[in-house]
Amino acid sequence: EVQLVESGGGLVQAGGSLRLSCQVSGFTFESYAVAWFRQAPGKEREGVSCITSEDRTTSYADSVKGRFTISSDNAMNTVYLQMNNLKPEDTAVYYCAADPYLICTVVHGIGVELVNHWGQGTQVTVSS
Repeated sequence: EVQLVESGGGLVQAGGSLRLSCQVSGFTFESYAVAWFRQAPGKEREGVSCITSEDRTTSYADSVKGRFTISSDNAMNTVYLQMNNLKPEDTAVYYCAADPYLICTVVHGIGVELVNHWGQGTQVTVSS
């Protein structure tokens, strides 16, 4: 059974940093792309960042490029999202997702329907 468990969310002031973690299990970590999504109240879920399975190439939504960094630790079966210079508009529930069919175009809203495995989410709140 594929499981993804997020942690690391919290309350932070604008300009601050947080690191989210996504612990994965139930599949061969190196075989799945993993992505971070977020959903703010009243808004659609959006792709934030993604890391491919083959060569661990990274992709980012324009709104977070230069501020967020995705990385993976294969030995720990964990994907991280380092978030720096946080803004109030980054406030959302953040989800990690994985799927053998996941393509990192999800950061541009393409292919989200192919993702079948989601974590439970972790709340990130950025105060102004």
